[in-house]
Amino acid sequence: MWLVRLALRRPYSVAVMALLILVLGALSLTRMIVDIFPVIDIPVVVVVWNYPGLSPEDMERRIVLISERAYSTTVNGISRIESQSIPGTGVLKVYFQPGTEIGAAISQISSVSSTLLRIAPPGTQPPAIVQFNASNVPVAQLTLSSKNLPEEKIFDYGLNFIRVKLFTIPGLSTPAPFGGKSRQIMIDINPTALAARGLSPADVVSALQASNVIIPAGTARIGGQEYNVLLNSSPRVIDQFSAIPVKVVGNAPVYLGDVARISDSYAEQNNIVHVNGRRATYLSILKHADASTLAVVDAAREALPAIREVAPQGLELKIDFDQSLFVRAAVEGVVREAVIGTILVSLMILVFLGSLRSMIVVSTSIPLAIFSAVIAMNLAGQSINIMTLGGLALAIGMLVDDATVEVENIHRNRALGKPLTMAVMDSARQVAMPAIVATMAICVVFFPVVLLVGPAKHLFTPLAFAVVTAMLASYLLSRTLVPVLSRMLLGGEHHQRGASPSPGRMAALFRLLNQRREDGFERFRERYGRLLATALHHRAFTLAVAALVGLASLGLVFIIGTDFFPSVDVGLMKLHVRAPAGTRIEDTERLLARVEEQIRGIIPAGEIDTINDMIGVPTFYNLAFVQTENISGMDAEILISLKKGHRPTALYRHRIREVLPRQFPGSSFYFQSADIVTQVLNFGLTSPIDIQIEGPDFSKSYPYALKIRDALLTIPGAADVHINQVLDYPTLQVDVDRVRAARLGMSERDVATSALIALSSSILIAPSFFLNPANNVNYTVAVQIPRRYQTTLSDLAAMPVTPPSAGALLQPPFQPAPADTPQIPAQTLGNLALISHRVSFENITHYTVQRVLDVDAGVEGRDLGSVIRDIDKSIAALGKLPPGMRITVRGQNEVMNQSFRSLGLGLILATLLVYFLMVVLFQSWIDPFIIMMAVPGALMGILWMLALTGTTINVESLMGSIMAIGIATSNSILLVSFANDIRVEKVVTPAEAALEAARTRLRPVLMTALAMIIGMVPMAFAMGEAGEQNAPLGRAVIGGLLVATILTLFVVPVIYSLLRTKMPVKHLLDDRFLAAERGEDEGERGNPNE
Repeated sequence: MWLVRLALRRPYSVAVMALLILVLGALSLTRMIVDIFPVIDIPVVVVVWNYPGLSPEDMERRIVLISERAYSTTVNGISRIESQSIPGTGVLKVYFQPGTEIGAAISQISSVSSTLLRIAPPGTQPPAIVQFNASNVPVAQLTLSSKNLPEEKIFDYGLNFIRVKLFTIPGLSTPAPFGGKSRQIMIDINPTALAARGLSPADVVSALQASNVIIPAGTARIGGQEYNVLLNSSPRVIDQFSAIPVKVVGNAPVYLGDVARISDSYAEQNNIVHVNGRRATYLSILKHADASTLAVVDAAREALPAIREVAPQGLELKIDFDQSLFVRAAVEGVVREAVIGTILVSLMILVFLGSLRSMIVVSTSIPLAIFSAVIAMNLAGQSINIMTLGGLALAIGMLVDDATVEVENIHRNRALGKPLTMAVMDSARQVAMPAIVATMAICVVFFPVVLLVGPAKHLFTPLAFAVVTAMLASYLLSRTLVPVLSRMLLGGEHHQRGASPSPGRMAALFRLLNQRREDGFERFRERYGRLLATALHHRAFTLAVAALVGLASLGLVFIIGTDFFPSVDVGLMKLHVRAPAGTRIEDTERLLARVEEQIRGIIPAGEIDTINDMIGVPTFYNLAFVQTENISGMDAEILISLKKGHRPTALYRHRIREVLPRQFPGSSFYFQSADIVTQVLNFGLTSPIDIQIEGPDFSKSYPYALKIRDALLTIPGAADVHINQVLDYPTLQVDVDRVRAARLGMSERDVATSALIALSSSILIAPSFFLNPANNVNYTVAVQIPRRYQTTLSDLAAMPVTPPSAGALLQPPFQPAPADTPQIPAQTLGNLALISHRVSFENITHYTVQRVLDVDAGVEGRDLGSVIRDIDKSIAALGKLPPGMRITVRGQNEVMNQSFRSLGLGLILATLLVYFLMVVLFQSWIDPFIIMMAVPGALMGILWMLALTGTTINVESLMGSIMAIGIATSNSILLVSFANDIRVEKVVTPAEAALEAARTRLRPVLMTALAMIIGMVPMAFAMGEAGEQNAPLGRAVIGGLLVATILTLFVVPVIYSLLRTKMPVKHLLDDRFLAAERGEDEGERGNPNE
């Protein structure tokens, strides 16, 4: 009460407070990050090892496995390690325990990785180590294409110039370009010319190393001058490479140009990109975890004009797959829902109170409470996202709760003939107890959010913070601003029948309408009173009906499906295409052209925005940033963006699944996560369901993977079923005859070195560079036999192999091979080894240092929980597994079960916390128990609403259920508290007190319930972009409130009449028991019209 008196005495101070909230709130909005989700801060470090030409099995056993063992035993705080080995690349994801200092973790991994180089294969380079976060996702693509520029120039400009201009944008990072051709100085060896001169590829590489070096010469002091000495140790133009001597036969040198063709060309292309059918290159624009998607993409767009000004003529730049459009539309949609909810709530108040001024008094607290929450969020480092905005939109109905009850009570007191100030003070005192209890009850239900773990914790903690701060601000405003505004605006209104109306026809019309509205409500109140009297007279029957309905509602739990998070249709599809094992990238490109033609026949041209495809494996460094299942040239990903107003993407996915396998037998097709929402929630997984078969021997585990795959194909709702690993990749086995090679003066190393140079170029074992003076960029110089000389097995067998002189390649720097090494004629590979066909693994996956096979699947047209239950049955039908083998269902199912356990426990804990809170405030065990009888009604309503709307039980609807518990008790608090007041003031039976309290408080009970329900209607109908995400939350609260309100109005009075047989006990928090306070209030009433 002291706060209300202070506000009435200092109205200007209250006005300044309100204005400060508006100013600081608007300022906070301009400084806060805007994104789709809060930051999901789960510490992960990605380590990427690169050794071109190394087989997946050697990458696994010689690099990845030793890394996993070293990290797991020496790096602190590791939760698990996942890895994949593909040709030439090993990718490890190291997951850490929550709260791990990521900087220290990266430092430890970097230190351990450096020590591993000593036992790794010779030539292994230090790995790329990158911090990974679920929020680090691609938010756009900067596409580079041209009708006249070659691909290598486009790639080179994107890599060395555009990226340099983009890295200055705060919060933006971009890896190397995807697609295109990497510019490289190519020394294409002619194997026939080599053989004719008795040379091998290793001889060429040795000559290149000896003639292309960067060694300083220092300075010379001659006479009175000091000179800088420069050497021509490195060619200054490309043509000079042709003049490098490879060997001297007699007095006739053999030049590099005699046995090879030197050109400014490009490396062998392993990654091809098309944009709308035309070859292109793109830069993936990623945002940092703590950056704003809108700010990053907007800044990238603003940088394009400056980039275009200096770009080569004919280079086209365009931003595609802009996720900021979806984020902006989603945020605006939630804001629009909030505005609509505010308008509907205000109109409802106007209808119930029939007073425009009262509506203004109540509605003013909504923006002020929201701005107060925004200020608190800014100070706490929170962002503006659909979760926090959804919480604020959800809270709109609750924000007017305190103000609505107080204003309605002021009207009731004024109708009793009290002066305005006295009515304001009495009203504030009468609702003080239920208001504080109701507010604290709503706030305390969010405490269980601290029990959440994983992504759910990071999603819902900001939502809870936003709602709690808004509710506390709303209560503060109801104690300060509402009394001041009521005293200012409600003085001229008439609340008694027969009072003189204000002059004028409009005033008379409004008074007539209000009179009819009041008469109509009184008739409704009388009918309700008669129904409640009947219920009180037949208490056993009333409780029996309520119990039977509650028991029947429990059966709905088995009908309603379960999901982790609501799905959202953002108009993006990502289709993975896998051609038959061993398909060359050129053939896959031709296949993709035909596949895209079929897709354009399925989706109307008017609905297609952009179709991108990426064929093959991107640069190894990019694998640390972008999730892909491409493991070789046989793989491709097609990203399809639809225009606004498109038909459901599920329809097109279904048709594509039907058409493509029939048109292209032998190839496999499956959809993967495409939109920003699913990528964040999947946390790196490309599919929501991942069944892992763990076992060291693939020959034993693969048959089980096939059985599980076949079983999943028969499960309704399981889509895009596939085995991730390729175990039958065509391979050529080269078995060197060591004895024969030794007799010819050669070793296994000589054969391996020559083969690596011929097939994978010299850049790994003998890196060499050319500095382009035109742009000051270093380009690699690669020695390789062109693919046109390796078209048959005979060509491979004819590859020349060098004698020991090539050992110089593996000598320490600046220490050439001994000059007295005897010269031995070059041999062919076929003369030293037997070449045979076999199959091998193309990718090998580990989970916690154990080999696993992954059977991945998506969910379409059915809830995740039901599909998982059928999968569990199929796995159980496999019977006992061999020793050492284990099958685990991972993916969203793990996170869903973990979140459900936390939220289920939170639901129980929220109920207990609300009850204990009311026990403390009421100093009674009985009153809180009576009030809590509305909670079963809330749970019944939630189940019925979810069932009727086809909504699944997910983390959103469970959070709505927790909120509904706090909200459902607020009206019961109002009713029970008033019934106790009646029994204190006059001698009546508990049933009579319950009946009178329910009739008297019918209007505020309906107003507060309807305010909350109407305020959530826009959210429940998913009216905005991505509204499907928060819709279950709104539906759960609406359903819970509808039934809880009915129980509050009928069942709670019945239970009160049964249990509240004793008189209410006095307690310190209720002003009606404080005589001194009452005396002070009487003093305030000395001048009621002040």
